[in-house]
Amino acid sequence: MERPNYITPEGLQALKDEKHQLWSVERSEVVKVVAWAASNGDRSENADYQYGKRRLREIDRRVRFLTKRIEAAVVVNVEEQTNRDQVFFGATVVYENDNEEKVTVRIVGEDEVDSNQGLISWVSPVARALNKGRVGDMVTVQTPKGMDELEIISISYD
Repeated sequence: MERPNYITPEGLQALKDEKHQLWSVERSEVVKVVAWAASNGDRSENADYQYGKRRLREIDRRVRFLTKRIEAAVVVNVEEQTNRDQVFFGATVVYENDNEEKVTVRIVGEDEVDSNQGLISWVSPVARALNKGRVGDMVTVQTPKGMDELEIISISYD
């Protein structure tokens, strides 16, 4: 059984934008290059033709993947979250770890993950540990360095 593809409205829009960019803009440009390269004759030693065909396959593969993810998306609007004193999908959580470092994360869908921006997947070990927690709760999470205790400092749904 597959798990749901929960996603924020912004995340869904980003997937749609990427699909549109690939299909409507980039693909049509690559098709023009391939057609031009094909008109030059021998395709077996034509780098523009070979690269273009490879790039078209990559674009088509990514578009198929994005289409499936968009079709399977279950949009979770955080503005509709009524229980705002607990950690759920879409929450921005500030926690303190064992090293007394404060970390801010936002729990998002698997297609939205960006660790540089503090966006973590709802199925990640940290998100699962934080799930349903409240301010002041201590949760334990298994990390590559071992067990880590996290204290929830704040929860918001912005």
